[in-house]
Amino acid sequence: MEKKVQLGSSSPSEAVDSPQLAEAPSADAASLQVTPNAVKRIRAILAKEGISAEVGGLRLGVKGGGCSGLSYAIEFDEQPREGDNIFAFGGVRVFVDPKSFVYLKGMTLDYEETLMRQGFNFLNPNSQRSCGCGSSFSV
Repeated sequence: MEKKVQLGSSSPSEAVDSPQLAEAPSADAASLQVTPNAVKRIRAILAKEGISAEVGGLRLGVKGGGCSGLSYAIEFDEQPREGDNIFAFGGVRVFVDPKSFVYLKGMTLDYEETLMRQGFNFLNPNSQRSCGCGSSFSV
């Protein structure tokens, strides 16, 4: 079950089950979703980096730049920062700062591994256009 917790808040919002996602999104449409493939890869990288899944997690963000105006940022962090939105999916945590969450709400994070490509995919309903590489977008 996905839980979204704002640091400093004590009441996470619970969600309903959905078969195509690692954990279901909250009833709030401004949620973040992560597929089972992405959860599996996040868990593997956390273990490889020696970051505890109970404390650390994947940090998603947005920064200015790229050919479409905004770029996705992704990194692993040992702990959440003040004000972060914290999501839990299948035993891994995802941190999103409040400014980035404006651009990422409703997004699904997937992981793809094929002969031609390997990596995380941002399926973002807020994106009006994106560049060919898929790492930058505009709203």
